[in-house]
Amino acid sequence: MSQTHESNDSGAQSRDGAADLRDPLALERQVCFALVVASRSVLSIYRPLLEPMGLTHPQYLVMLALWDQSSLSVREIGDLLGLDSPTLSPLLKRLAVAGLVTRTRSDDDERRLTIELTKRGRELREDALRIPPAVVARLGIEVSELESLHAALSKVIAAARAAGE
Repeated sequence: MSQTHESNDSGAQSRDGAADLRDPLALERQVCFALVVASRSVLSIYRPLLEPMGLTHPQYLVMLALWDQSSLSVREIGDLLGLDSPTLSPLLKRLAVAGLVTRTRSDDDERRLTIELTKRGRELREDALRIPPAVVARLGIEVSELESLHAALSKVIAAARAAGE
């Protein structure tokens, strides 16, 4: 079947309903669309893996940051994860209620809240070691390809942050 276009102003679809990927507004060409769908799809893989640990994906990200540095301020965690304080505060409170972290006010600055892992939080790292290989297995993509994707996404993140300044 030929790819002739219906006579509409957008030219976005051919007669057979296929998207015209030359159209700058074609959904399939949008970086934002690919990022959102990829994010949702990958997060759906993490959900059942994290559930037995009692963690949501955002909580898992906080724990990853703390397993790396063990003690961070709320601001430092927010900067690392790209989350603002109103989003982060309830998440940290839930981690504290779960007994995974402590939240301590700084002696020299009452506004500064330091987050530290508890013994239970440190021990949870052992369970978390199974998460990355399980995600790789479920995706069925080579680690080298995922590393290349990570590098490309890191460039996108840096560029978007620079553009937003």
